[in-house]
Amino acid sequence: MRTRITLALAVLLLLLAGCSPGGSADGPVTLRFQSLAWQPDSVAATKELVREWNATHPDVKVEYVQGSWDSVHDQLLTSFEGGEAPDVIHDASDDLADFAYGGYLADLSGLLPARLASDIPRGSWETATFGRGVYGVPFLQEPRVLIADADRLRAAKVRIPTPGHPWSWAEFRQVAKKLTGPGRYGVAWPLREPVSATLNLSLSAGGRLFHRGADGKVTVRFEAGDEVVARTIHDQVAVDRSAPASTLGSGGADTLPGLFGGRYAMVPLGFSYRQQIVRQAPEGFHWQVLPAPAGAGGLTQGVSPQTLSVSADCPHKKEAVAFIDFLLRPRNMVRLALGDWMLPTGTQALKDPALHTERHGWATGTALAARLRPAPAQSVRGYPEWKDKVATPAYQRYYSGASTLAELRHRLERDGNLVLARYQR
Repeated sequence: MRTRITLALAVLLLLLAGCSPGGSADGPVTLRFQSLAWQPDSVAATKELVREWNATHPDVKVEYVQGSWDSVHDQLLTSFEGGEAPDVIHDASDDLADFAYGGYLADLSGLLPARLASDIPRGSWETATFGRGVYGVPFLQEPRVLIADADRLRAAKVRIPTPGHPWSWAEFRQVAKKLTGPGRYGVAWPLREPVSATLNLSLSAGGRLFHRGADGKVTVRFEAGDEVVARTIHDQVAVDRSAPASTLGSGGADTLPGLFGGRYAMVPLGFSYRQQIVRQAPEGFHWQVLPAPAGAGGLTQGVSPQTLSVSADCPHKKEAVAFIDFLLRPRNMVRLALGDWMLPTGTQALKDPALHTERHGWATGTALAARLRPAPAQSVRGYPEWKDKVATPAYQRYYSGASTLAELRHRLERDGNLVLARYQR
């Protein structure tokens, strides 16, 4: 009997000894990572990093789950409420506020490794900070630039702007008029989603739109700095006819055939669109990247970085943060940035020579990195509803010439503040 008991105890001790701190008696920890990577190079880079992690971390396995930017907010909300959220969540910082305040995301303040916390600038951390907590790690950011037909600009003999000597908004308007002719436009504005583009570019002119009072509550005030970009777009479409009204409801990719075909000389696009241009541009088409126009605030513009967050319900938060730290090591962050044709937030990654080459406009984009600021709507509760129900239709009507600047201001302020007030009681 004593022999059988001793044998049983020995077997039990062996089983217990086989359980590592990061695993369990049933096997390794499994983390579900929902990625929103969609461009081929980006998907490939992300999946390769997941494979590298899994090959070197037998106790913590990561399962790649493909998500979509088109439906991520509603999909995450449904999964949070149903208790089925991914452990590691890829999103954008301007989508985090409601999830953070709603208790769906883990506060990462006490979990972040010192290396990662110090490598990303404070301004980037502010995009994912709500109240006193940090609810995401900002890792990729995308300035808005002008993609231009280099031959059209050269033929028109216009001054080519640089980050050191950009166009003003007034000069940009004049250049667009000079580039306009029969059947050809100086610029095309793809503004199916007009709000973020307008608000982020308006920082260059001193626009803020959202104002936080001493009580912490946010109100909308459409002031002089907020008018500059909005009025420029409106006047190019409705007054100068240097921009077609037909692209106002289009996405960025929809304007590329017109750019390649000579219909548009310039298109304001996110920096990552360069990948599509490289893949789709016909032979002989010469293009270049120009900085967006500058106002009283210089080249400052708002960005909503891509972020990695951890679900509040994740039972393995330390392991999830360790995986995020691995993904965002400087070398890996560069791989993700090159794959997505965007800029990394990390200071060490930004120094990589691959991001400073003139080829495909990398150097122009990298020169803008120091001027990127948190998007005006970053910490505003109720922003998604305000954007969808108030701001998007208001800007669309104004840009098409169907309403006046005064009517735009009235709608944004009166209707917008009614929406925001429901989230700030």
